[in-house]
Amino acid sequence: MTKDDTAWIGLTLTGARPRTVAALYRYFRNLDLAEEAFQEASLRAIKTWPKKGPPRDPVAWLILVGRNSGIDTVRRTSRFTELPDESRISDTSDAESSIVDRIDESHYRDDILRLMFVCCHRDLPATQQIALALRIVSGLSVKQIARAFLVSEAAMEQRITRAKARIAKSGTNFETPDAVERSERVGAVAAMAYLVFNEGYSTAGEREETRNVLCEEAIRLGRLLLGLFPAEPELMGLLALMLIQHSRHAARFDDDGHIVLLDRQNRTLWDHALIAEGLALIDKAMRHRRPGVFQIQAAIAALHARAIRPEDTDWVGIELLYRTLETIQPSPVITLNRAVAVSKTEGPEAALELIEPLGSALGDYFYFHGLRGGLLKDLGRLDEARTAFDMAIALANTSAEAVHIRAHLDELGSVATS
Repeated sequence: MTKDDTAWIGLTLTGARPRTVAALYRYFRNLDLAEEAFQEASLRAIKTWPKKGPPRDPVAWLILVGRNSGIDTVRRTSRFTELPDESRISDTSDAESSIVDRIDESHYRDDILRLMFVCCHRDLPATQQIALALRIVSGLSVKQIARAFLVSEAAMEQRITRAKARIAKSGTNFETPDAVERSERVGAVAAMAYLVFNEGYSTAGEREETRNVLCEEAIRLGRLLLGLFPAEPELMGLLALMLIQHSRHAARFDDDGHIVLLDRQNRTLWDHALIAEGLALIDKAMRHRRPGVFQIQAAIAALHARAIRPEDTDWVGIELLYRTLETIQPSPVITLNRAVAVSKTEGPEAALELIEPLGSALGDYFYFHGLRGGLLKDLGRLDEARTAFDMAIALANTSAEAVHIRAHLDELGSVATS
């Protein structure tokens, strides 16, 4: 059996993780045990599914196997530990169909959403909330989460460990939060959902199915959140942003898995149904006159989406929106993004001047060196551009990113020999 023959197992486990871990946590009320039980169930799946084929419902299968594994773990570690009462898992039986029917029976009873609210508990600092939810709910690795936060793996590991310990100590209930608690935590939950999306969106060069699993799960979570808070404009903005960005998924990579930049994408491949839905959400959000970070980012994405041709892009409007975003949420990454718009409106020299002070904050950031190299190349400062591109390659997260920068270096070589 080849690797391709079993690739579907990894994709299935990735997609099943959020619901499975959430259901296992609902049963055991222990984050570490729920994770361990899911891992044991995944190992069983890897061993048995290639021989017997996929079960009728993989999520229900994983929940049943994981629950049995967790029970065995509890029995091994302590003979005196009383197992949770069957009623605490809402009368879950061994029938796969009855388990699955309850997993998503309504927005307010969705296990994943409840687990997200547990992870985003108000007693945790915001950074711990989001990091824990990314690890527990979506199963991102510590390395992936650390990259999203621009911190070391060791620091992120400590952050997640502290968050788990605090959750365990607080004895947080796995119940649907009341209206006040939901309002207090919704911002952190929304940020977590977007980081899940962004991890899938930025996983350049990986299998398209892998990227889409994370993006589509984040969009699903965004829809659930908006269902809970249908009048919240920031959640409209969040969902709109994800829909518009995901609409470009078919055009972002060529047949070899290489990155295709926005101004070179075949715009006929964009999913215009997703764009239309996103634009409608933005228009609805703006009518509330309560602008926020997600709404502004969605408005930027909308200006790109509305441009039939790259040259039709309203770069002046995009630059102004980034200025607004910098005011609301100052960040070197936002300034870096604004520099792209500045390069279109004022030229590469102005953009380079804007990003040079960011070197200390973004010295380990791939996109900083990639943009800086491009600007230096446009200014004819080829030696400096080559050095910047070399730095970018050293910091590339995927082979596709490295190949993209290598193409720039090849262009520099052509210029030097011409």
